[in-house]
Amino acid sequence: MFDLLIRAKNLQIAVDGEKIVAIAEEILEPSKTEFDARDWVALPGVVDAHVHFNEPGHEDWEGIYSGSSALAVGGGTVFVDMPLNSIPVTTTAAALQSKLRCLAASSLTDYAVWGGLTPDSLPHLEALAAGGVMGFKAFMSGSGLPEFDRADEDTLLEGMRIAARLGLPVAVHAESEQMTNQLTSAARASGKTSVRDYLDSRPIAAELKAIESAIAMAAETKCALHIVHISSAAGVELVSAAKQNGVDVTAETCPHYLWFNETDLEDIGAILKCAPPVRSQAELERLWAVLEQIDILGSDHSPAPPSMKTAADFFQIWGGISGVQSTLEAMLTAAQTRGITLESVMQRLSTNPAQRFGLANKGKLEVGFDADVTLVELNKPWTLEAKHLHYRHRQSPYLGQSFSARVQRTLLRGKTIWDGHDLGIPNGKFLRP
Repeated sequence: MFDLLIRAKNLQIAVDGEKIVAIAEEILEPSKTEFDARDWVALPGVVDAHVHFNEPGHEDWEGIYSGSSALAVGGGTVFVDMPLNSIPVTTTAAALQSKLRCLAASSLTDYAVWGGLTPDSLPHLEALAAGGVMGFKAFMSGSGLPEFDRADEDTLLEGMRIAARLGLPVAVHAESEQMTNQLTSAARASGKTSVRDYLDSRPIAAELKAIESAIAMAAETKCALHIVHISSAAGVELVSAAKQNGVDVTAETCPHYLWFNETDLEDIGAILKCAPPVRSQAELERLWAVLEQIDILGSDHSPAPPSMKTAADFFQIWGGISGVQSTLEAMLTAAQTRGITLESVMQRLSTNPAQRFGLANKGKLEVGFDADVTLVELNKPWTLEAKHLHYRHRQSPYLGQSFSARVQRTLLRGKTIWDGHDLGIPNGKFLRP
């Protein structure tokens, strides 16, 4: 007798303990508990490898409980927390332990952690690896935070050498510091403050220049490289070409680059500000056209209090989007209108990030894997309202957007953590690569 049997529209899943033990079109054996979910499809839980939950230190921006709750409501079962915007930033073993204590106490979902790659953290990378970080994150342009310095070329090269020796990947925010700094300084000196001025200060060319540089360093050091939040098709194509030349590199983009465009930014304003910024509708279409070359979709959930998303000068506004709760529903909705399969979407939202970052038994609905399951109702039009949000601050560029998919239940290792109305209790586990 199974512990749990899920009868979904597309398949049936039997669970014993925390593991999937059988999958079939129909399972006849009895179970202690059964979910009749035949109006919903069963999908693997989302593995979001790019979030900023900001705890400890900046719980007023977002906390681990509120962030992981929003992830669970959106069908997520695993997140990987970035080394900034928490205080202290995760650049030492002591800071890592501080973050892990917070995660153990408050996370509703399973989790892993990125360590920080900065000029000051180079002596600490080995200790961070021993502590269980999944990899190292570096900014090639300014992070916006004084406590997390950008990695200049010498730092990034040395960091990649160390990471390669440790067998861990390096993720980079790829924008040229020289180009973005020069364009921003010129705009500010001329008194420019508008949305359009900000867009002009962070062109696609700055992204491409940084991606090319990072790929060259990865090729030299034999380091596994991950380019986060690529906003352009040309950036994705640079990664694809490098792969063909034998470089171990993967490409990530975010739902907001596939959902919103520059006109939306001008209409919605600060809540949609991010770096790199959203691009033109034509670029959005080009990004969809190269979806098969994109390895991973991550939310880059980077919230801030409303006070930091309000200013007359658009350059002064915090650049970060609250989106972790809407990742799956937005991508399923957009993919359906474009004739893209569920399997293709979930490959990028679940399977690929788990495989790329060594998160064993995650990201697939297969026998022997953790029973991380999200049950989704398709073809159910609805509109996101502030009352639906579980973030610390109920703000998001997705407010008012209409979706055709809705998460109805999320299970983590066979236990329900979101039943469509109520959340479970924090029981997340630390995942070491």
